[in-house]
Amino acid sequence: MYEIFMKFTDIEDGNIAYHVPDTKENVDKNREKLALKYDFDLENLVYMNQVHGNNVQIVDENSSRFIDNCDGIITNNKNLTLMVMVADCIPILFMDKTKGVISAVHAGRNSTFLKIAEITALKMMNAYSCRPDDIEVVMGPSIKSCCYEVSSELEQIVNETFGKEFANNRKIDLHGINKTLVNNLGIKNVICSDICTQCSDAPYFSYRKDKESGRFCGLIKIK
Repeated sequence: MYEIFMKFTDIEDGNIAYHVPDTKENVDKNREKLALKYDFDLENLVYMNQVHGNNVQIVDENSSRFIDNCDGIITNNKNLTLMVMVADCIPILFMDKTKGVISAVHAGRNSTFLKIAEITALKMMNAYSCRPDDIEVVMGPSIKSCCYEVSSELEQIVNETFGKEFANNRKIDLHGINKTLVNNLGIKNVICSDICTQCSDAPYFSYRKDKESGRFCGLIKIK
């Protein structure tokens, strides 16, 4: 049985994304602090240029540490720490402690509609023979259905594609959709954070509250 480290950072850990209004020096410093705080090698931190798609890549020690045009990364390499950056989108961490396989996924609205959670789980099963019973899924703080109001057109897409139970007066439940996508594959061990990044007082960045906001992250590593 493999031991897995996973963590969702918060505002106190600072902004960890280069693509927001912040200096490179500040982001570098925040990432260095994270590496010291959680005992991982910053040189082996793998992160993505997240584009709200459903491209999921398997990475190893020979991969670039910056994966372009990607919203999900998977590895069975103990040396690598995977990171997903968010500020309202769902950071989803997958782990199989039996096979020693982990994944970090960025599931915003578009990626959720494109079924990135399902694609990630299937890739873990096909590439590493992970069993649904062994896969654990943790969905971190994000905007919840209490605040996630969308257009009537988007509500209709949810109704037709996933079911009316995931849309209520134009407020959609992204956690519920992603949970159902993995449940349908037989993955029942799913934990969803109850923290809404927009309306709670919890210390997480929210793009809807502040378009200039930083990003917090989900981190996962095989110990």
